Amino acid sequence: MNILITGAGGFVGKNLVCALENIRDGKDRTHPELEIGNIFRCTRQTTEAELKEYCADADFVFHLAGVNRPKEQKEFMEGNRDFTGTLLGLLELAENRCPVMLSSSTQAALDNPYGESKRAGEQLMREYGLRTGARTLIYRFPNVFGKWCRPNYNSAVATFCHNRANDLPIQVNDRNTRLTLVYIDDVVQELIAALSGNEHHDGDFCCVPVTHSVTLGEIVDLIETFREQPATLVMPEIPNGSFAKKLYSTFLSYLPKEKVAFPLKMNVDQRGSFTELLKTASNGQFSVNISKPGITKGQHWHHTKWEFFIVVSGHGLIQERKIGTDEVIEFEVSGEKIEAVHMLPGYTHNIINLSETENLVTLMWANELFDPSHPDTFFQEV
Repeated sequence: MNILITGAGGFVGKNLVCALENIRDGKDRTHPELEIGNIFRCTRQTTEAELKEYCADADFVFHLAGVNRPKEQKEFMEGNRDFTGTLLGLLELAENRCPVMLSSSTQAALDNPYGESKRAGEQLMREYGLRTGARTLIYRFPNVFGKWCRPNYNSAVATFCHNRANDLPIQVNDRNTRLTLVYIDDVVQELIAALSGNEHHDGDFCCVPVTHSVTLGEIVDLIETFREQPATLVMPEIPNGSFAKKLYSTFLSYLPKEKVAFPLKMNVDQRGSFTELLKTASNGQFSVNISKPGITKGQHWHHTKWEFFIVVSGHGLIQERKIGTDEVIEFEVSGEKIEAVHMLPGYTHNIINLSETENLVTLMWANELFDPSHPDTFFQEV
């Protein structure tokens, strides 16, 4: 299957090209029904002769090219209606009746220059389908967000993420303004589904089945939480498929180099070090403990808190004793055989570095964040 993509250098186009290349090259094996050959990329630099060849050889066309921020108003019609007509004319000239997808906008329902030009492009597409019998798919996309979207252009989400990632101010006139948003990966998955004839429909139009309705205030508050994570170490709630998860991925894609890595506070003494790595809103926290040769750490117990100790380097011994008894259970642990050991509630416990030369490195997870006012941690030797 040869695929033509107009607007291949744009936000949606770049993401779609990469996804199709992964399928073509066998890196993405989740679409065994698709056999992708050539991916023809039409950009502003593509000549009409080249586009004519692409239209003759294409088995599917994604028409993503369009104009939304022109220097002159007449460019709306030139980019959204006239170029659509040129594309359809070249397909018809080649007698190529392959399916054609059109990227339109929800603003096509509005009476403004941009909306009118998108609506005119839709009309050309409908007439073409009736005239030729070709399968036509018209998508009226809401605001699309995600990685590689150009900031300070026509996406508030891209602007907010870019600016706050780079410590620049943002302006919100009304926090209660509500947006309907669609994530770039959801758009790409829908477009790939359309290749197999499995597109989703909403009345006369095709649609992405997953959208998110959020206010500007909610977007800004989430971004500020993401921005503060290196300082607080707290990872907010990001359920699978949620807007927060998609927005966090988008925010990270705008981080400058100097913020990709950030320091962690190491608590160091003569025994080694202890460093908090990550805290979560409802699933505890992760830390790393380094014990020097011969050192014993721990020697405490908890009423309710529980932990996992996972030795990833070195050779050690974990001991646990139930409070009020003399019986000790022991676990010899090593980075050569990584395993997780429960620290049981009501058991005092320790970890001993058995090596005379190597540090013992232990990843630790506690089921709750440490609360200095209620530490639930009591000293007692095993």
